[in-house]
Formats: sequence, C-alpha cells, structure tokens
Amino acid sequence: MTKIVFFDIDGTLLNREKQLPARTKEAVKLLQNKGIYTAIATGRAPFMFGDLRKELNIQSFISFNGQYVVFEDEVVYLNPLHIDPLRKLVVQAKEKQHPLVFMNELTMKSNHPEHAYIETSFRSLNFPHPEPQPDFYEQNELYQTLLFCSEEDEMEYREQFPEFTFIRWHPYSLDILPIGGSKAVGIKKMLERLPFKLEDVYAFGDGLNDIEMLQAAGTGVAMGNAHPLVKEQANMVTADVADDGIFLALEKLGLI
Repeated sequence: MTKIVFFDIDGTLLNREKQLPARTKEAVKLLQNKGIYTAIATGRAPFMFGDLRKELNIQSFISFNGQYVVFEDEVVYLNPLHIDPLRKLVVQAKEKQHPLVFMNELTMKSNHPEHAYIETSFRSLNFPHPEPQPDFYEQNELYQTLLFCSEEDEMEYREQFPEFTFIRWHPYSLDILPIGGSKAVGIKKMLERLPFKLEDVYAFGDGLNDIEMLQAAGTGVAMGNAHPLVKEQANMVTADVADDGIFLALEKLGLI
C-alpha cells in the first residue's frame, strides 16, 4: 500500500540555523527510493521554500497552513481569505498601528514601509522585510495574512473576527487564515484525490500549527524540540531536529 510522509519545515526539516541536516536529506531520499511519497506541510508560502523543494526533489506540498495544496506539481485545493472581513481587519490594524503582511503564492507585500516587529519576525526565517504595497490585498487573492502585535493585543482580533483563524508563530506575529484552516484540512483535501488510507499517512512537526496535522495523520511524530503541547498530541516523540530526529523516527517506524 502506498504511503505518504508530510514534513513541516521550520524546526522539523530545517534546524535553528535554517539549515537542512545531512541525515534528514538522506532520510527523504531513502523514502523516495522505496516508493514512499514525500510532501511538505508548512505555514510558509510556496515562493518561500522553492529551493528546499528542489533540493529534496519534493513536488507535493501543503502551504499557508492548508490553504494552497499541490500534489505532484498539480494544484488540488485553494482556499483564499474572504475580502470583506479582511478589509475590516486592515482598518482596525491601522487604527491600532499593528502592521500587516499580505501573501499569495508568488509574493508578499507589507502595508508598512519599515517596522521593527516585521523585521524581527522575518529575520527568524532568514527573509528581509517585504516591500510595501498597502493595497496589495485589493488586487490579489490572498491565502494568508500576517498580523504583527504582542500577545496581549491578539485577543481583541480573535473576538472581533470569527471569520478567521489566528495562529501565533512568533512573539510578534500571527498567521491569519480562513476559519477552520489548518494543515489537517490540507491533508484531507489531498487524500480526497488520492488512493492513500489514513493509516498510511505520517506527519512530522514541532509547532502549534502542527497539532491538528499530527492528530489527523495515521502516525503523528513530534520533534524533540517541539512545543510541549505538540508532544502531548503526537503518537511518537523523536529526537531534536539537530540530532537527526527525522532519520531516527523513520528508522524506528520501519519506513527506511
């Protein structure tokens, strides 16, 4: 029976220095050599991990935490943000002086020319501050928007915008997704088109946006460096990303 393994990127495939460990790359290659499908499941936009897909020879991915899904280079699911509540959120964020970054599959633009929260958050991903284009959301379908505010400011947004799901990924930043959007939904949409059974689906992750994915997969594996809540929801906890956690788990699971 065909199997498929989904990998988160940051803290899972990539270590803290945003580098791909050699044994992780080897593990992915071993899976592919055995005819096991490999896929990426990330909160990142497609344009943010093109080089990684090329290096790992991966053509299937779930991006924007489930809103843009591709299997073997074919788009199988799109779920853009609704424009009306987004317009209201843009107005509120401007009043509160909380900047935003708008994202589609090809690029991202900021509504602020320069902001320390954006700078700091994006530095953690090894990306520069996006170029400003405040009206980008009016001219393009967006699959994710980033809101930059502290934790004490986020609850008001959660209460006032039930149309969106908010997922914090950095002390200064939240992902804004369509309500109910998750990597788990992305997996489900991919499986609707393909002959995989749930017990043949494996997923690796470390962050809060991975919890639903690990719960949905037949086998959910948390990295040793994962958030404690992620470890609680996983079927298995492996070693740290820096200690070949992916390779060791795949070996233990008998997949390589």
